[in-house]
Amino acid sequence: MQTDRLSYIFRARADGEPIQLYFGARIHHRPRYPNLERAEPRKSTPTRPSGEQPELMRCEYASPGRGDYRHPAYQIGQADGSRITGFGYRGYRLLDGKQRLAGLPSTFDDSGDDAQTLVIELYDDLAKASLELSYAVFPHQDVIVRSALFRDDGDADLTIHAAASLQLDLPRADLDLIDLSGAWSRENRLTRARLRPGSQTIDSLRGASSHQHNPFIVLAEPGAGEDSGNVIGCNLIYSGNFRDRIEVDHYGVTRLTTGINPEGFSWLLEPGQQFQTPEAVLCAGDRGLDGLSRSLGEFYRRHLVNPRFAERPRPVLVNNWEATYFDFDADRLLGIARRARQLGIELFVLDDGWFGHRDDATSSLGDWVADPRKFPDGIGALAKAIHSLGLQFGMWFEPEMASLDSDLYRAHPDWLLGAPGRRLTPQRDQFVLDTGREDVVDHLFDAMSRVIRQTGLDYVKWDMNRSLTETWSAALPPERQPEAAHRCILGVYRLYERLTHAFPEVLFESCASGGGRFDLGMMYYAPQAWVSDDTDAVERMLTQYGTSLGYPQSMMGAHVSDVPNHETGRITPLRTRGDVAVFGDLGYELDVTALDDDQAGEISRQIAWYKAHRELMQFGDLHRLVSPFENDHNTMSWQVVSPDRRHSVVGWYQILNRPNPGHERVRLRGLDPDRQYLVREAGLDAGGGQAGRGDEDSSLALYGDELMNAGLFVPQVFDVFDPEHRSADFASRLFTVDTPDERN
Repeated sequence: MQTDRLSYIFRARADGEPIQLYFGARIHHRPRYPNLERAEPRKSTPTRPSGEQPELMRCEYASPGRGDYRHPAYQIGQADGSRITGFGYRGYRLLDGKQRLAGLPSTFDDSGDDAQTLVIELYDDLAKASLELSYAVFPHQDVIVRSALFRDDGDADLTIHAAASLQLDLPRADLDLIDLSGAWSRENRLTRARLRPGSQTIDSLRGASSHQHNPFIVLAEPGAGEDSGNVIGCNLIYSGNFRDRIEVDHYGVTRLTTGINPEGFSWLLEPGQQFQTPEAVLCAGDRGLDGLSRSLGEFYRRHLVNPRFAERPRPVLVNNWEATYFDFDADRLLGIARRARQLGIELFVLDDGWFGHRDDATSSLGDWVADPRKFPDGIGALAKAIHSLGLQFGMWFEPEMASLDSDLYRAHPDWLLGAPGRRLTPQRDQFVLDTGREDVVDHLFDAMSRVIRQTGLDYVKWDMNRSLTETWSAALPPERQPEAAHRCILGVYRLYERLTHAFPEVLFESCASGGGRFDLGMMYYAPQAWVSDDTDAVERMLTQYGTSLGYPQSMMGAHVSDVPNHETGRITPLRTRGDVAVFGDLGYELDVTALDDDQAGEISRQIAWYKAHRELMQFGDLHRLVSPFENDHNTMSWQVVSPDRRHSVVGWYQILNRPNPGHERVRLRGLDPDRQYLVREAGLDAGGGQAGRGDEDSSLALYGDELMNAGLFVPQVFDVFDPEHRSADFASRLFTVDTPDERN
């Protein structure tokens, strides 16, 4: 298999099991690769009659119990209790394009982007089982998408105990593991550490991809940085329990597997049935982390995200949550909407508390009917009034949850996940619906559809505020209970699929108490996601910077909220909060009716400037320039560049101001070295143009090579403190970098 820059080579060994020969920078095609196939025998390890030693092989999809003592890619239980299998090569299919998977979010090639799909057919004669390994090659983004399909071809049941989506054996161990870890309100913090002998695991058992660990990881050669070095990125298109295992063996081989977490999981295959794993995305290159991120961003836009929204500019929104929490009625919401329209906001989002009799978090989840006390004229009347203002209208749902104090629970107590006789464990006073059940999905589809039609809804914020506990389904027999967690996420996908098909013009945003399900499985249906419940500008710098390693900025909902911040208590300048949020899908989460004139003016300028640069900020190539996770962790900088390299915006941020600092130069990237650019500090004037923060004549005409090699000088002395909090801490600067003949 070849992409524009990569080669992936494997063959079948004597017993038909596929072994890997090479994955890396593109090399010439040859009928055979005798140099890559050479291996020296070793003592004290099992040897098959063919002379092959499984422990020394770099396997394509390793089988258990046959001399390879590393963790296998899969395990299948058979009628006699054995989990020993031996799938051998039987044939292949080569298909043009890439088709979507049924029932799972998956990649596609709708645009004729030269994708091809290779399916390797394997068979186990004793188990009477088929295994198909699928490789979809997207040559122009240097991406290979892998998955596995198991089928029971016999007359006895089989049980899948583990089934990875991808396995990759690499002939080196001197690699760094980069991952995105954290917790609720501080998601996706970038960590980097050298691999060590043994196994290292990034995983979740929470029923969701989780705040704690993101499915995206990178293996990087030592010294690989943003703009150079060999890196391999891997991401799973799945939103439930997952596991990335990186195992370094005693021969210096690194084995990567990713897929559904096998802990607590199994799947019963009856004769004639099949099981499809989620897809895993594999991308690699020698252009460092910057090149990897941009390849993945382009790939997601072209081959994963709903094409209807993949490149559609996202509206600027206001969400009423931090302005009102549960204390609102229709009149108060309309007041917020009217003020938002004056500021230039385009979408009003009604958050939690509009349904049932929900005045706090203890009731009404599952009862998706508007509260008549808050909306005496009905929710449709509010929607009509919002639309009449020229605003789009959005609403919050948490369809996967129920309150014990709800009509839904009183009518269907068996719809909750929960083991018989065991006390349920609440979180946020809510409990989890068994979305693996068709009747639950049908009910939720009908309830949500009714509201969407009543309101002519433009946007849905789909929340999921807790992890799974007591994962037992009343609809499954005992032998199928280990399927419950996976069936729940499949049910969520079915609900998303039905709603996005029935209402194709509605923009869905995924949320899971912030970034608890920020993954590609969700992005397939909801092209943007709420990155974190923590909207503090300093914390968001870290979270959005880390997230950008594996996801483009168009996927990141980024809001400006009030101060003191509701999570950290920190007071940051309104300008800085805006300068962070513009590197994403801009929104506001504060009471716009309580703004003074200066604050309202600043927000109006932010919105006008953002609209003038929206497509660049959401869909331009993002370059990370200064990491807040390195050096003294006090500064950060990033940059977006238009595809034609004529326009760019640079953001620079400092956390704490320091006396008598050294001079700061930031080396830009992605510009044309032979083109001259006009560099100005963006002042965000009311018309959406660019006014300097200070001198109007402070612009500089500089060539791209100077900006990239010598760097842009960034002033660090703030002579005028921000009047809002009288401090130069948490300061920011935005610069526009444009060709002189195309200035706004």
